[in-house]
Amino acid sequence: MTIPVFQQIMLPLLQLLEDRQEHSLRQVIDSLSNQFNLTQEEQHELLPSGKQAIFDNRVGWARTHLKKAGLIESTRRGFFRITDRGLQVLNQKPTKIDVKFLNQFEEFREFRAIRREKPTELDEEEPETTPEEALANVYQDLKNNLASELLQQLKASSPRQFENIVIDLLVAMGYGGSRKEAAKAIGRGGDEGIDGIINEDRLGLDVIYVQAKKWESTTVGRPEIQKFAGALQGQHARKGIFITTSNFSKEAADFASRVDNKIILLDGDTLVQYMIDHNIGVTPSVNYEVKKIDLDYFTEE
Repeated sequence: MTIPVFQQIMLPLLQLLEDRQEHSLRQVIDSLSNQFNLTQEEQHELLPSGKQAIFDNRVGWARTHLKKAGLIESTRRGFFRITDRGLQVLNQKPTKIDVKFLNQFEEFREFRAIRREKPTELDEEEPETTPEEALANVYQDLKNNLASELLQQLKASSPRQFENIVIDLLVAMGYGGSRKEAAKAIGRGGDEGIDGIINEDRLGLDVIYVQAKKWESTTVGRPEIQKFAGALQGQHARKGIFITTSNFSKEAADFASRVDNKIILLDGDTLVQYMIDHNIGVTPSVNYEVKKIDLDYFTEE
């Protein structure tokens, strides 16, 4: 089945606590994942941020909503249990517990008011995503749009400008030593791209052969990668990076994975993602810092 939204988790979570015993969040997550028959892939599927499992996040927010409504209470760090009000709710045999249901409790309405949600959202709309999911999804949409624009800029750049961009990126990623050293190593000429050798680290313990093709739409096929592998052997190099603004064919990728030399293929989509991650050709616009309670601070010795 698909991963349940956090509102679908609230009733099963409260029922799990009906024994009045103290439960840990990890125990509850594991029990609920079995109850919902989630596969290993579904249990480990991450938020777009890659920082937390989606199901873990949704269970956490289901717990938060129940706690804000006074149905469960924290006992110590990472542990909680059902309250008398929670037991009273279960005695009513509800078919589901969601935002509308919890809105009957004043504490919950105050919690929602603090979050500045509109009255219509309190009474009618039932969000399916947690705040982290919503924020991560919006961030990913913005990043995808930026990547698309950045790739178009790359394809429209001159060969010399593309060469400088690649140098900047490799240096930002820790290759090539200084910018000056990398510029000397790369830029020895080539057809619509760059062709050269760059240090793997500042000490020059190993070298990497670099080739780039600034193509609009041509797919890089196996023959190009075979030529590149031959160039590696001619340079007595064990490692190489082939960069393109387009993409690689399946045959090219299969060949690169089977040769003795270590060849990394960077297509246009991957290239711009690295550029975004290392602030090459982009500039930060707005920064949001998401914080959470430091429970250790409030723990008495």
